[in-house]
Amino acid sequence: MATTNITTDQSSLLTFKAHINLDPSHILSKNWSVSTSVCIWIGVTCGLRHRRVTALDISSMNLTRKIPSQLGNLSFLVSINLNRNYFHGSIPQELIQLQRLKIMNFSFNNFRGEIPSWLHFLPKLQVLNLRENSFTGFIPPSLSNISMLQYLDLSYNPLQGKIPEGIGNLHNLKILALQYNKLTGVIPLQIFNISTMEILAFWGNNLTGAIPRELGNLDNLKELSLGFNFLGGSIPASIFNISSLQLLEIQYSNLSGGIPQEIGNSELTGIYISGNNFSGPIPKFLGNLSFIEIVHLTENNFISESPKLNFITSLTSCRYLRTLNFGNNPLNGILPFSIGNLSSSLQYLDGRNCGLRDSIPNEIGNLTSLIKLSMSGNELTGSIPVSLVNLQKLQALYLQSNNINGSIPDSLCELHNLYELTLSQNQISGAIPCCIGNITTLRYLYIDTNKLTSSIPASLWLQKDLLVLNLSTNTLSGSLPQEIGNLKVAILIDLSANQFLGSIPSTIGDLQTLSNLSLAHNALQGSIPESMGKILSLVQLDLSHNNLSGNIPKSFEALKYLTYLNVSFNDLSGEVPFGGAFKNFSSQSFMSNEGLCGDPIFGLPSCPTGRQKRRKTRLAVVFSLLGITLLILIVTALVMYAIRRYRRKILVETGVDFAPGTTLRVSYYELLHATEGYSESHLLGTGSLGSVYRGTLNTGRDVAVKVFNLQQQNAFKSFDVECEVLRNLRHKNLCKVISTCSNLDFKALVLEYMSNGSLEKWLYSDDYMLDILQRINIMINIAYALEYLHYGYSTPIVHCDLKPSNVLLDEDLVAHLSDFGIAKLLGEGESNAYTTTLGTLGYIAPEYGLEGSVSIRCDVYSYGIMLMEVFTQMKPSDEKFSGDLNLRSWINDSMPYAITEIVDSNLLGPEEHDTKKLRCLSSVMELALNCSMENASERVNMKEVVTALKNIKFQLLA
Repeated sequence: MATTNITTDQSSLLTFKAHINLDPSHILSKNWSVSTSVCIWIGVTCGLRHRRVTALDISSMNLTRKIPSQLGNLSFLVSINLNRNYFHGSIPQELIQLQRLKIMNFSFNNFRGEIPSWLHFLPKLQVLNLRENSFTGFIPPSLSNISMLQYLDLSYNPLQGKIPEGIGNLHNLKILALQYNKLTGVIPLQIFNISTMEILAFWGNNLTGAIPRELGNLDNLKELSLGFNFLGGSIPASIFNISSLQLLEIQYSNLSGGIPQEIGNSELTGIYISGNNFSGPIPKFLGNLSFIEIVHLTENNFISESPKLNFITSLTSCRYLRTLNFGNNPLNGILPFSIGNLSSSLQYLDGRNCGLRDSIPNEIGNLTSLIKLSMSGNELTGSIPVSLVNLQKLQALYLQSNNINGSIPDSLCELHNLYELTLSQNQISGAIPCCIGNITTLRYLYIDTNKLTSSIPASLWLQKDLLVLNLSTNTLSGSLPQEIGNLKVAILIDLSANQFLGSIPSTIGDLQTLSNLSLAHNALQGSIPESMGKILSLVQLDLSHNNLSGNIPKSFEALKYLTYLNVSFNDLSGEVPFGGAFKNFSSQSFMSNEGLCGDPIFGLPSCPTGRQKRRKTRLAVVFSLLGITLLILIVTALVMYAIRRYRRKILVETGVDFAPGTTLRVSYYELLHATEGYSESHLLGTGSLGSVYRGTLNTGRDVAVKVFNLQQQNAFKSFDVECEVLRNLRHKNLCKVISTCSNLDFKALVLEYMSNGSLEKWLYSDDYMLDILQRINIMINIAYALEYLHYGYSTPIVHCDLKPSNVLLDEDLVAHLSDFGIAKLLGEGESNAYTTTLGTLGYIAPEYGLEGSVSIRCDVYSYGIMLMEVFTQMKPSDEKFSGDLNLRSWINDSMPYAITEIVDSNLLGPEEHDTKKLRCLSSVMELALNCSMENASERVNMKEVVTALKNIKFQLLA
C-alpha cells in the first residue's frame, strides 16, 4: 500500500465531493474547500495523535450517486456513516483497504447488488449496518468470519435463502437484525449459543419451523422479534427463563396453544402476540407482569374465563400499562367496572369485534390518559357514557357497529383534542349537539346510519378543518345553509338518505378539495349550482332521488377526475353535456328525468333544433284547440291494440315471447342469424347454465347473447331470476339487458357487449395487464354496483356469485357486474333468506356454504375474496390452498410486513419495497380482510367499502 498522509485524505474527500455533483447551495459545496483544514470540515473528524481522518459522518445530507473508489484511501478511517442519503450502485471493493474500520453505517440508501463477501477482510469491524437498501442475493457465509462483529443489521433488503449457520460463531454479537427480507428455512440453533446476544429481530420473513426451546440459553436477550413468519407450534416456556427479556414480538406467525404460565415470572415491558391461533382464556397471571407497558392480543381465538372479563381486572395491578389491545377475539363478555382501575398511564384501549355485550361502564372515564378508544363491532347497548368528558387527551373514539342508543351527550364537545369521532351504525337518536363546533381539532366525523333527527347545528359548519363528514342514513331535516362552503378542506361529505329540503347552496363550489359528495335520497329542490363545476377534485357526485330541476350545468365538463355521476330520479331538463368526463357515463346516470335530452348513448331522446321547437309550439296550440285529453285517450287505445296484435303475430310466426321490462324486440331467428347459428367462432364463454355468444343485430349493434341450457335443472329458474332482477335495475356498473327471447324450448338474454371481456381474462392471460390504478378503479366500479344492489333499490338484492368471470369490462375498462342467475331478492324487513343453490366455492361466505343463509353480507365476503384475488393474482381454488390454509388465511398471516410476497409481482417494480404504492396495497388487503371476516356481523358494508377504496385511490393519486 502506498504511503498516505493528510493530503491524501483531503484529496480523496475532494474527489468524493466532485463525484457526487453537489448543488452550489449544498452545505458541503463551500465548506469542503482547499482553503481550510480538512480536519474542520463538516462531517470530518481527525485523530488527535496522527491528525488523519478517522471518522466521516455525512448522514442525512440528501447526497446521491455512486461512492467513488477513492474513499478507500482514507486508511486511518475508523468510522464511516452515510446513513439516510440516496447513494446507489454497489459498495466499491477498494474499501477493503480500510483495515482500521470499526463502524460501517450505509443504512437507508439505494445500494444494490449482493452484499460484498470481502467484508470479512475488515478484521476490526464491529458495526455493520446495511439496513433499508436494495441488496439482493444471499447473506454471505463469510460474514461469520468477522470475529469482532457486535452489531449486524441487514433489515429491509430483499435478501433470500437461509440464515447462515456460521453466524453462530460470532461470539461477540449483541444485535442481529434481519427483519423484512425474504429469508427461508428454520432459525439455526447455533445462534442460540451466542451468550452476548441482546436483540434478535427476524420478523417479516418466510421462516418456518417451531420456535426452538434453546432460546432460553440467551441469558442477556432483551428483545425477541419473530413476527410475520410461518413458524407454527407454540411458545416455548423456556423463553421466560430469560430474566433480561423486555420485549416479545411474535405476531402473525401461525402459532397456537396457550400463553405459558411462566410468562408471569418475566419482566416483560411489551408483549405482541396478535394475529395467531392462540386459544383458551386470556390468563389472569398477565397481571403479574409488573413492568408491562404494551399488551397486544388481537386476532386470536382467546376466550374469557368468565363473562366479566377477569383478565382486565387482573391487569389493574400493572401500573405502567400504556396499550391494551384485545380486539378480534371471541370473548363474548361484559366490560367489568374494574376497567376504570386500569393504569392511569393507559393511552390505547382496543376491544373491537369481541362480542362485547351490555353497556360501556361509566368508570371508563377514569382512564384520563386515553388517546384512542375503540369498542366498535360489538353488541354494546345503553348510551354513550357521560364520563367520557374526563378523557381530555382522547383523539380517536370508535364506537361504530353496535346497538348504542340514547343521544350524543353534549359532554363530548368538551374533548378538545378529539381528531376522529365514529358512531356509525347504532341506534343513536335525538339531535346532533349544538356545541359540536367547539371541537376545533375534529377532522373525521362519522355518525351515519343512526336515528338522528332535527337539523344540522350551525356550529358544525364552523369546522373549517373537517376532512370527512358523514351524516347519511338518518332522519335529519331542514335546509343546507350557505355556510357549508366553510368546509374548505373536506374530501368527503355524505348527507344522503335524510330529509333535507330547499336548494343546494351555491357556496358548495368553494369546496375545492372535495372528492366525494352525496346528497342523494333527500327532498332538495331548485337547480344544480353552476359553481359545482369549480370542484375540480370531485371524483364521485350523487344527487339522485331528489326534486332538482333545471339543467345539468355545462361547467361539469371541467371535472376531469369525475368517475361517478348520478342525477337520476329528479326533474331535470335540457341537454346533457357531452364533453369531459361525460363520455364515460351511461344512461343510469340520468334516468327518470323526463325533460333531459342528449346523446343516444345516454338512453335519451335527441334534443330538438330551433325549427323543431317552433313547430312543436304550433302543434301544441292546435292540439289544445282540438282537445288534447280526448286525443291522448284515443291514441293510447290504438297503440295498445297494435302492440297486442304485433305480439300475437310474433307468437304465431316464431313461437317466441318477450319478457317484460326490455326496450328492444329481437326474434329467435334474428338471434340465430346474429350469431351465425351459435357457431363456435362466436362463443365468448360457457358456464354451468348455458353459453354466451357474440352477435351482431340487423341494426349493426354488437350484443352478447346468453343462451340457457334448458337441460340443466335450474336453468328455467335462473332465467326467471335474471329477468326479475334486471327488469327494473338501472346502474352504470350493472350489465344491461337489452332484450329477452323466450318460449318453452328456448330462453336467452340479449346483453350489452363488453369488448374487453371478463376481469378473469385480464388477470390470468399473458396478453393482458392491469396496473394498480386500473385494478382499484375496477373494484370501485363493482363496489358501486353492490352498494346500489344492497341499498339503492327498494328491495335489497344479493348477487350470490361474485367472482372475476362475472365482472365484464367495456372498451374503457369500466367494470359491469353480470350473471344474476342465482341472485336473491330480500323481502321487506328481511335481512336474510335461505337457499339450496350455491355460488362458486372459494368465494362463498361460511354461513352461505354451511347453512344456505344468504344476506347482503355474503356479497361483502365474496367481494373481499375477489379483492384479494385481483391484487394477488391468486385464485382461491389454487392448488397451494388445502386444509386450514386458504387465500384469506394466507394473506392474513402475511400482513402487513410480507405484503411484497403476496401481491401480484406485476404491480411492484424491483425498487418498490417501501413506497406509497406499497402502503396502498397494504390498505387494500386490510380492507379485503375486513370484508371477509368469518363472522358476518363483523364485516364492513358496501358503503364503507366504497369510501375506503376511494380514500385509497386518493392516497395513490395524491
